Amino acid sequence: MKKLKAYDIQFIGLKQGRHSFEYEINNSFFEHFDFDEFNDSDVNIKVDLDKKSTLLELELSAKGAVNVNCDLTNEPYDQPIENKLFLVVKFGDEYYDDFEEILVLPHGSHELDLAQYIYELIVLAVPTKRVHPGVEDGTLKSEMLDKLHELSPKGIDDKTDEIDPRWNTLKKLLTDK
Repeated sequence: MKKLKAYDIQFIGLKQGRHSFEYEINNSFFEHFDFDEFNDSDVNIKVDLDKKSTLLELELSAKGAVNVNCDLTNEPYDQPIENKLFLVVKFGDEYYDDFEEILVLPHGSHELDLAQYIYELIVLAVPTKRVHPGVEDGTLKSEMLDKLHELSPKGIDDKTDEIDPRWNTLKKLLTDK
């Protein structure tokens, strides 16, 4: 992975107090991470940095949309995303990032690379199961969806099917006390 200098914050020259940064993320950002699951992306990242004498507090927020393919129909759609991350940067003897919300930078560090945190913030905001909104509300018309309905098992939704009598006997065990 190449280092992305545009997402480095030079905190050594900043005065104590609050500072804000904004980044516009598109697909060229994800190319540096060899991540190609998004067809397109338009995400706004806001970073609020509160510099204190011994540590840095950061609040990263992502808001926008990524174009992904539906897991059911493979139709592309815009998935809205919104996510936040709170990060505390402390200073110590060596670099340490095993904690989710705490980062330890070596004494004498002068910049903070946010690229990995921005990447994770966006990727983790996308749901694991991506379903086109048209599938959920029934407005999407596609060949794949028609084929899924054609091949779906029949009779699952029918409540008139007889229940196996063995289950009725087992249900009596729950009610008999």
